[in-house]
This record gives sequence, C-alpha cells and structure tokens, in this order.
Amino acid sequence: MQIPYELILGWRYTRAGRATRRNGFISFISGVSMLGIALGVAALIIVLSVMNGFQKEVRDRMLGVLSHIEVLDANGQGIADLPAVLDTIGRHPAVLGAAPFVGAQALVARGEDMKGVLVRGIEPALEPSVTDLAADLSSTVLPRLVPGGFGIVLGGELARSLGVMQGDPVTLISPSGQVTPAGIVPRVRTMTVVGIFNSGHFEYDSALALLHQDDAARIFRLEGPTGVRVKIRDLHAAREVAVELAASLPPGLVVRDWTRQNRTWFAAVQLEKRMMFIILTLIVAVAAFNLVSTLVMTVTDKRADIAILRTLGASPRSIMGVFVVQGAMVGVIGTGVGLLLGLGIAFNIDTLVPALERLLGASFLPQDIYLISRMPSDPQRGDIVPVGLISLALAFVATLYPSWRASRVNPAEALRYE
Repeated sequence: MQIPYELILGWRYTRAGRATRRNGFISFISGVSMLGIALGVAALIIVLSVMNGFQKEVRDRMLGVLSHIEVLDANGQGIADLPAVLDTIGRHPAVLGAAPFVGAQALVARGEDMKGVLVRGIEPALEPSVTDLAADLSSTVLPRLVPGGFGIVLGGELARSLGVMQGDPVTLISPSGQVTPAGIVPRVRTMTVVGIFNSGHFEYDSALALLHQDDAARIFRLEGPTGVRVKIRDLHAAREVAVELAASLPPGLVVRDWTRQNRTWFAAVQLEKRMMFIILTLIVAVAAFNLVSTLVMTVTDKRADIAILRTLGASPRSIMGVFVVQGAMVGVIGTGVGLLLGLGIAFNIDTLVPALERLLGASFLPQDIYLISRMPSDPQRGDIVPVGLISLALAFVATLYPSWRASRVNPAEALRYE
C-alpha cells in the first residue's frame, strides 16, 4: 500500500533540522512546542491524580466514621418496628451489615470547659459491621460500653480540648430538658470516659461522642434507636441502593446515603478540581498554539517547495494536508510523551516524593498538621482520556490557519525570485 506523500512530507518537515541547517531554528521551535505540550499534559495528569488521591483519602477516613447509608425515623422519636426494618434491610443483596443507633446533639462539660458534641448511641456488638472505626475499636474500647454503665468514648481532639483522659468523669447535658415549676431544666448526667478514638478526620475527632444505645435512649428520653446505619458492598452504588431501600421500607422512614450527608464538601472538591482542570488546560493551550508560529515560519521557508508541488499538480487541499500532518505529529508526540511522563510520576509519587523530601531536607506533608504523611495519588481513566483528547484537539486546531495559508500560496509569486 502506497503511503500518501502528504504524510511523508509532513513527517520530513517535522524533523527538518536534521537535513538542513537553515531549518534548524524552525526545528528548535517545533521541539519547544512539543516539550511544552508534554509538560502541560504531564502537569495536568499529576495534579488531577493528586487531587483524586486527597479526595479518596478524606472520603475513606470520613467513611471510617460514617456509614454508607442511614435509615432515620422522620419524627426522631425512635423506629417503631426495628426488627422488621433490620430484616428488610438485611435481605437486600448489596447490604453487608446493619446496626441501630441513637443520634442526638448535646453538650459535654468538664469544669468550666464546655463543648457541643454529636452523640451517637451504638450497639457495640453490631456497630463493627458498619464502620471501620468501630471495627478497629471492637476488641479494645467498645466492650467497655455496657448498658447502665454510662460510659462515653470521646474523639481525640475533643478529649484534648476538654483536658480529659480515660477514667475521668465528664458531664453530659441534654438540650431537651424536663419541665418543672421553675421552668425547663436541662437533663444532666455524669459520664465516665472509657476510651478515646482518633479517626484521622478532624471534624469527627473534635465533635463525636459514642455511648451505648440504651444509655443514650435513657438520657434523651427516646423510645428506641432513631435510625439504622447500613454498610453496602460498593460505596459508589450508595445512591441507587438507598432508593431501592426507600421503596421497600415502611412509610415514616427517611433514607439518605453518604454523598447527601456531605454534599457541600463533595461539591466544593468537584468545583476545585474543575477549576484546576481549566487552569492547567490553558498551559496545554499555550504550548499547542506555539505551533501556529512554528508552522507559519515553516510555510514562509517552504514557499518554493509549495510552489513546485503546485506546478507538479498538487491541490491546495494536499498542501494543507502536509502542514496539518506536521502540526499533528508535534501534537501526537508531545501528548504521548506527556501521558507517559505524567502517569509514570502519578503511579510512583509515593516513592518520588520521599526521595525529593530527603534531597531537599523538607517535609511537604507534616503529619502533625495534615494527619497524613504521604502524598496520595489516584490516576483515573475519566481524567486521563479527556486530557489526551483535549491536547490533540488543541494541537489540530492550531494547525488550521498556517495550513490554510500554505494552501493559498501563489506558485508564480513564490518562484519569481528563485
């Protein structure tokens, strides 16, 4: 099969510096454009992969405390027929575990220090089946939560802010108080700190307190658990499973998944990622449009060659194709090199960053500040494919004007002074 001469000439012009010295500068500019595209694509892939890694790290730590799905009583007074609800949830093929809980807000006081907390009354035997945090504490801290013992487990940041340790007493104040002749008096209960946990997520370490669900129901005067926490096989299918559970459960229950519980945070992360994608794409666009100056210089230098081709019968469309091929070659090679470089760094960033830290004598992620000591990375096909396609598209668009200009060269004018 005969190769079209447009491809042969386009490739020859791309590496013209090897054949003649007068084209050395043009070849250098072409190489700079190729390098710019490669670095832009690599930077885009690395940044998006690191952002994905941080998002995954925070999501995993968040889901170590939260459940994938929560089934709540709409009135907040306790689920009436809890065994039937647990049985319905357990029959769903996607469900791995379910555990009842009591959710409420209260104040925890120690001396003059007082903090608002999210109280979660749990069943220690069932809670490890729905959260990783409970699974980690199942053999150490959770057995200390016994009915009637009024023990409490505090987050690490919350315990430090109150200045308490295991075994210290704290005061739990319920906002829904008792009605007396003197007015509404908040219910107050002395609790014993039986354990401290650290989930790695500041929001929960500073505001979450765990109780036995029987003690929580007694303190807040509830008829029973106010909800059921559910763990499923695929966390990404939480929204679909939540819809299916809502259709099978009796009325009066509200089903919400983990994406709705943290909608604001995930929306902010997606907006930040989208803006970073746009900003870094401009780097690729600048590098791609350097091809315009490269091809304009090539067209000016090759006017005599274009004129000879036209006199030999080449059509303006074929002339345009030659320079489109030249620009496309630069775009394809630059994009390919950028993809290889970006993926190579993204997949090995856990090795490269520590080496760079040792070389510079610095720590990019101090563990006492960021709670993680390694740079996370999660390259995803949904980011990599669009980056490659956009880079190729920008390189192709950059070739259109110089190629059209080459096709409009007048052979007689070009050969007049040759």
